[in-house]
Amino acid sequence: MESKDDDGGGGLRCLVTGATGYIGGRLVPELLEAGHRVRCLARTPEKLRDYPWAGEAEVVEGDVTDAQSLGAAMRGIDVAYYLVHALASGSGFEKTDRDAAHTFGEQAKAAGVRRIVYLGGLTPADVPERELSPHLRSRAEVGHILLASGVPTAVLRAAVIIGSGSASFEMLRYLTERLPVMVTPSWVSTRIQPIAVRDVLRYLVGSAHMPAEVNRTFDIGGPDVMTYRDMMQRYAEVATLRHRLILPVPMLSPGLSSHWVGLVTPVPASIARPLAESLRYEVVCHEHDIAEHVPDGPGQPFSFATALSLALQRVREAKVSTRWSSASTPGIPSDPLPTDPDWAGGSLYTDVRELDVDASPEALWRVVEGIGGVNGWYSFPLAWAVRGWLDRLVGGVGLRRGRRDAQRLRVGDSLDFWRVEEIEPGRLLRLRAEMRLPGLAWLEMYAEKGKDGRSHYRQRALFHPFGLLGHAYWWSVSPFHAVIFGGMARNIAQAADRQTKGAQK
Repeated sequence: MESKDDDGGGGLRCLVTGATGYIGGRLVPELLEAGHRVRCLARTPEKLRDYPWAGEAEVVEGDVTDAQSLGAAMRGIDVAYYLVHALASGSGFEKTDRDAAHTFGEQAKAAGVRRIVYLGGLTPADVPERELSPHLRSRAEVGHILLASGVPTAVLRAAVIIGSGSASFEMLRYLTERLPVMVTPSWVSTRIQPIAVRDVLRYLVGSAHMPAEVNRTFDIGGPDVMTYRDMMQRYAEVATLRHRLILPVPMLSPGLSSHWVGLVTPVPASIARPLAESLRYEVVCHEHDIAEHVPDGPGQPFSFATALSLALQRVREAKVSTRWSSASTPGIPSDPLPTDPDWAGGSLYTDVRELDVDASPEALWRVVEGIGGVNGWYSFPLAWAVRGWLDRLVGGVGLRRGRRDAQRLRVGDSLDFWRVEEIEPGRLLRLRAEMRLPGLAWLEMYAEKGKDGRSHYRQRALFHPFGLLGHAYWWSVSPFHAVIFGGMARNIAQAADRQTKGAQK
């Protein structure tokens, strides 16, 4: 990026943290569309390489907790967006959030950044912050720290964000669609002011141009104030479902209700809990001053029904650009696959399956890239389902995260209880396990050219055990590998053959 003195007619220079997350991944193209130049800070830049806008934005490696990398990323920046938090990273997440916010503010001031924009959570006016849930309390504290940083800051506070792929939308969607009769926690009667993700993005982009004297919080919300019960009934109307019978039960605590949400929806308990805790409080906007700086156009902000309709349309058209699971789930393995088979640190168990396939390499690759989600895993569905349920019971993500797109994958996508670690279109798909395991696991699938126009399918499962328990785990499940992995390889090959024969008719 150019220095600040060289405006170059290219708009403002914006730093976006959290670009691999739900909001950050959508904000970047909005900033680019508005004529700004964007730099993304990412711990793993490779996760952004397949995003449609990757070639238009600069991506640098770094972390908000690392002053050196953050300081380098801040150089030449006009507006810095703070869209990260350490939620569920452990019992010390509040301290991590606090330290990261201090570092961000200090580095922004040292670099001469003109404005910080932070998306936080809407808090109730009549509840002291010390009595809030740890999630809301931490989000509020981060806002205070950034406002006191010496850099003009706009803190946007939103309640429930409704958009295709958002955790709040997925939770609402699956609860309403799957349970025509619901025994629910008492928080379904709490008043909430939801907001469409499109309005959130519009306010975030517009905040970049606020005058230097503006250093404050802004409540942002849609025009509708409703209970969560109202939201579920409205969803049923928009999705043309029957009226839902909802029976609140006061004794369901946030912890119990988060497990209930985790069982019914794709959102795991670790993410459902802070959402449920936030819903205990009435979160309604007490001002709409943001409109003085980012004016609302006709029909803006969007109504709740419109936000639902737009989100459902995106889901039905398979145009979900980011999901709540876009960012890596805290507390799960993130180590890359070792390149050396004799990985220092212990054993690396493997299960290799290879088959010659009559189908073309292109047909074989389509099956490989379409694996998971509604398409399943091509072997012993009950075994995969049981493994997903077991993972849920111990606090894992389970199988129900599904896919962002039914046909296409990109690096960083979540795929049931896996995440795409590497993809070479037409040749290789490598998945890293995010289920609860006593070790690290990967699954590789190759679609290679064979002889006489045929294909060669190669599949490799790898496991790096942690201690004696990890070794015991591998040997306890290895007798089932012939059924699970062997059947998977055969069924993938057969599916590719069927596609080829179908295309020839």
